[in-house]
Amino acid sequence: MLGVIEPQSIQKKQFRVVLDSINGAGCVGGLRLLEHFGCDVLHLNGEPTGEFAHEPEPKEANLTDLCDAVIKFDADVGFAQDPDADRLAIVDENGRYIGEEYTLALAAEHWLSKNSSESTAANLSTSRMIDDIASSHGSKSFRSAVGEANVAGVMKEHGCIIGGEGNGGVIFPKVCWVRDSLSGIALILDLMQTRDETLSTLVRALPKYDIIKKTIDLVDLGGIPAIDKEIVRLQKEYAGEKQNNSDGLRIDFDEGWVHVRPSNTEPIARVIAEAKDSLTAYKIAARVKL
Repeated sequence: MLGVIEPQSIQKKQFRVVLDSINGAGCVGGLRLLEHFGCDVLHLNGEPTGEFAHEPEPKEANLTDLCDAVIKFDADVGFAQDPDADRLAIVDENGRYIGEEYTLALAAEHWLSKNSSESTAANLSTSRMIDDIASSHGSKSFRSAVGEANVAGVMKEHGCIIGGEGNGGVIFPKVCWVRDSLSGIALILDLMQTRDETLSTLVRALPKYDIIKKTIDLVDLGGIPAIDKEIVRLQKEYAGEKQNNSDGLRIDFDEGWVHVRPSNTEPIARVIAEAKDSLTAYKIAARVKL
């Protein structure tokens, strides 16, 4: 990462950072990177023992200690890695969890602003923010089935310079072809120093959407045939809308989108919908009759 992002400009900022590595694989590399960037670091759960200090999913409910520490440490930003350090969640300077969807959005905003007219990619369940950001920089955005290997495949096919998934996973080919929290950390710190703005200000400048995610148990509905039947119905009913069936079905409407897909590992279906406001997102999700 240090071969791509010049550390000197970030070092001058002397950012105060709280890093929660959850005693996982990112402990050593995460701290070392931040120290190279000249950051004043408060490292939470920084021993790579594999004994997780809290629930490992980097969701808001599991990161209350990180949010509190950002405020107490008067930090500029808080970063949370997941156990294998391929996902990154972010807390702003006010101790507010901003959501995993913003990790890729912020990273892409920074790198596409430096490389306009290049392309990006994300999976079908990722926020429309990535499309808006790409468009604002004269870039193209592409979609793939869920899974980092699928995203990487589409990125290679179209020569994308950055991509990832809305679960906090940034894929930055200049470093590696898998999701990488260290790439996310470096790109976001470089964005903060380049724009000379707080993280909360940078987030407010991004397109605003509300996203909802539902899980539906398929056992009582008859398993995969039930979701296949529903997908056929949706394809017919909304034949005039933009559709992608590479992984379940995603339908893009003017007011938002919905993605319905069966899980690859559990007898469940996932329904994700996004719109400018939560009420519209719920109404879009309700079009899926499962």
